[in-house]
Amino acid sequence: MIITEGITKSFGSLKVLKGIDLHVDKGEIISIVGASGAGKTTLLQIIGTLDKANSGTVSINGQKINALRDTQLSDFRNRNIGFVFQFHQLLPEFTALENVMLPALIGKAKESQSKQKAKDLLDMLGLSDRMSHKPNELSGGEKQRVAVARALVNNPAVILADEPSGSLDTENKEELHQLFFKLRDTLGQTFVIVTHDEHLASITDRTVHMRDGLIINDLTE
Repeated sequence: MIITEGITKSFGSLKVLKGIDLHVDKGEIISIVGASGAGKTTLLQIIGTLDKANSGTVSINGQKINALRDTQLSDFRNRNIGFVFQFHQLLPEFTALENVMLPALIGKAKESQSKQKAKDLLDMLGLSDRMSHKPNELSGGEKQRVAVARALVNNPAVILADEPSGSLDTENKEELHQLFFKLRDTLGQTFVIVTHDEHLASITDRTVHMRDGLIINDLTE
């Protein structure tokens, strides 16, 4: 479902990625681990079309994203890729419901349909009584669940998560991790997760270890 071949990336003379080949199947949850500077987040950004490789190819659902123009790339990203970041990145002036609706509205979905889908997702994630609350009225765990709902609203092919539980306490971490598996089991959702959390890495379907811009092993747990 996701195929990267020969991905390289440099920033000036610094070679961050040195030839990455990675395959991810539909409905798979993989974690990418490694020390800071290993290239994990850079790889995730390239898969997510937020950055471009110097060489190599990325295919998602059979679409070679390298071939897309900027406007096509933006549309493809909105429709096919959901993002969950460490610090939720919710817009503070909008309610939980409005934050979840935004990607659908950007994708030109009807407002009524966007609103209903956002309500359904927030209800599924146990936030039906928090829809009208703004981010500063939500707990850390609630904010991340809103961020997950936002990532899901356009039925993406994959959710890319960068340290998604890094700012959460132990209880909320565990709830978020279990939520990922629930979404995989109920929706067939695919996840690629960059993490330093050893427990999360240990329970994912595969753990991809990176060091100095290379994949050093790829283990099925």
